[in-house]
Amino acid sequence: MKSSKSIILCATGLTLLFSSCRKEEWLNPQPKTLITDVTAFSTPERILSQVNGLYASMKASNYLGSWYTLISDVRTGEFHCSNMNAATGATMYSMLPQTTTSDVNDIWVATYASINKLNVFLDGLDNGGDAVLDAATANSYRAEARLIRGMTYYYLLQFYARPYWDGNGSKPGLPLRLKGNTGPGNYDLERSTVAETYKQVLADLDFAEQNLPGNYSSAFLNTTRAHKNTAIALKTRVYLSMRDYAKVITEANKLVPAAAPFSATTGVGNKLEGNFEDLFKSPYTSNESIFSMPFTNNDAPGSALSRYYLPGTGDGGTSTSNGAGEYSLNKVEGIYSSALWLETDARRKLTKIGTKTGKAWLTKFNQASPYIDYVPVIRYSEVLLNLSEALARTSNSVDARSLALLNAVYGRSNQGASLTAASFANVTAYLNRIIEERRIEFLGEGIRNGDLMRLGLTIPAKSQHAIAAVPTDDPAYILPIPSNELILNNLMENN
Repeated sequence: MKSSKSIILCATGLTLLFSSCRKEEWLNPQPKTLITDVTAFSTPERILSQVNGLYASMKASNYLGSWYTLISDVRTGEFHCSNMNAATGATMYSMLPQTTTSDVNDIWVATYASINKLNVFLDGLDNGGDAVLDAATANSYRAEARLIRGMTYYYLLQFYARPYWDGNGSKPGLPLRLKGNTGPGNYDLERSTVAETYKQVLADLDFAEQNLPGNYSSAFLNTTRAHKNTAIALKTRVYLSMRDYAKVITEANKLVPAAAPFSATTGVGNKLEGNFEDLFKSPYTSNESIFSMPFTNNDAPGSALSRYYLPGTGDGGTSTSNGAGEYSLNKVEGIYSSALWLETDARRKLTKIGTKTGKAWLTKFNQASPYIDYVPVIRYSEVLLNLSEALARTSNSVDARSLALLNAVYGRSNQGASLTAASFANVTAYLNRIIEERRIEFLGEGIRNGDLMRLGLTIPAKSQHAIAAVPTDDPAYILPIPSNELILNNLMENN
């Protein structure tokens, strides 16, 4: 296996790729002219091409191309592994990762490669590369890069560091690499604390909010490029992970009115869409989709969520909607079997029972090869539920506004139904219901692992494979630091 350092350098070295800025080429930028760092910032078009490439780096198969999102869910007990193949995540599913496990190394490499590409771009702008741009455009591009960097460090924290509540952020976090690597050098860097890492995440997102545009010229760009609402929405997620509920409320109030109908009044008019199924169909550019990763038939085959979650043709898959049947829904311990998820709930329509095995399959991502489903990064429904939970925890009550927000999400998929304060014996039962609603709403979208971490919940057992539950003090609760990083970074310490 190549060293992580070599891979990162190869991914973002001294050359940059220039491509057209049309929509199709943004989705899958193809090199048309190989240019050096001397000319990479010589024209506005070349700089914009690099910005597009920053987003493309997130689509790596070991990052948001599938692997990060997939592992975030399958380790949490919502899915059942069909063949226990280490090559398709069984080691992570079994909660047995080691420093040498390929998944542990591959996710780290892909995310730090993206971070390094972002840093190289930011360095180029800061070193005079923005001379051909007006100040507002230059800062907007910086903001896009910093939003992606902050989001990526946040994602890394959810796997490779202890939750914020453990020691109030004092535990080892991540090596904060904020300058680009473009050649050989000494890359020894000790871990910042969890609190220091979160501070950098928030600094990046704050800068992004201040400098990003309110919206773009099309629904496609409003979904696939960061804007002010994107930064705000992500901050509600970050503060929720830190248990800073007052800050969740402050940020969410920028996007969510005091009373229904809930719709952002500035920038992109983000809101809940009426039909849940439509969120996962072409054109994927609804007002609910605050930020998503787009895919087309030029993306690497075999690197999509539908490949892992859909059944093959022998178990109900079709020629246009089939996968490898790697992970079915856990019908024993998972949310699929919960009585709270009513059979009449519209979100049940994005599951199916295998015609041969009787297994339950998730069909949110339903395109067969070529895999062209978009991968949601954050949706407006998450902002509503983040705010709902923060209001209840802050007031320690079944807060009326909190309940209205919960009902907005619940009622969308359960037409004519609503929950009442009398439905809950106490605030603890109410908060548990919000968490269960999150499990239903975001099933397969990579949210569950972060929820377990921030809440200090045990990772559930998977009885079908005799995999024991993992309590918060177990070393397997988070991933070990990859062996590549431990070998090449002399200041790095393992978890």
